[in-house]
Amino acid sequence: MRKRTNDHLRQNIALARKCIGKLKGQNYQALINLSQGYGFSIALGDLLLLDGKWYVTHTGLIRLAQRSRCHGISVQRVRDCCDPTISRWVFRATVYKSPRSRGFVGYGDADPSNVSSLVHGAEMRVAETRAVNRALRKAYGIGLCSVEELGWAPRSNTPGPPDQHNTSPNGNNGHHNGQPRLRDRLCLLIRQYQLDAGLVKAYAADYCGTAELRDASRDQVETFINDLAARAAKDRSELICHLNSYATQPEVNS
Repeated sequence: MRKRTNDHLRQNIALARKCIGKLKGQNYQALINLSQGYGFSIALGDLLLLDGKWYVTHTGLIRLAQRSRCHGISVQRVRDCCDPTISRWVFRATVYKSPRSRGFVGYGDADPSNVSSLVHGAEMRVAETRAVNRALRKAYGIGLCSVEELGWAPRSNTPGPPDQHNTSPNGNNGHHNGQPRLRDRLCLLIRQYQLDAGLVKAYAADYCGTAELRDASRDQVETFINDLAARAAKDRSELICHLNSYATQPEVNS
């Protein structure tokens, strides 16, 4: 068991250095604790380093629950706090670690004001996911915030697919009007749903009607990202099937 844990830790450190570069002392130690204590895997999308901080993903929490033989998760809508007319939803999740567990409770809320524009229209699913994430974090003592609990997509420290539309009107590469760059939004979306970046890039060019993604306008790319987010939230399996149809097509060069 110790050998497997050490091998897992070495894989995480190697991948982090390859994708992110040299980790600072605090982040390096945190990665060791997260790898050894919870068995999180960077390669499988359990962890993301965003804006210099580690975040756990819904995938990572569910995998942890499976490894820990979680007895069950119950999710209920908090009806008094929900208002479908304005897309406001609140859910209560309870995680039962064992048959005799009294349960660990977590609440999650979502409305257009506290979710990324990437998932507008999917607030109900976001609220449910947030509730489950919070309950799982309580149950297994995880202090990290989960990616899905964020109200916007922070800048990723990990390289992702190229985006020629990542500069704001004032010429810098920062966020415009408090919103994340298109490249950051697409990178986070790809990692959140574990999509193939190359296939997404090919799909994007086809969606925008251009030979290469770099030829698409900013508005076209933003529309594509919003549609991709909606499709991923609605039916990831169907989206994966669609992306796989681009696997036999010539790769689109950046």
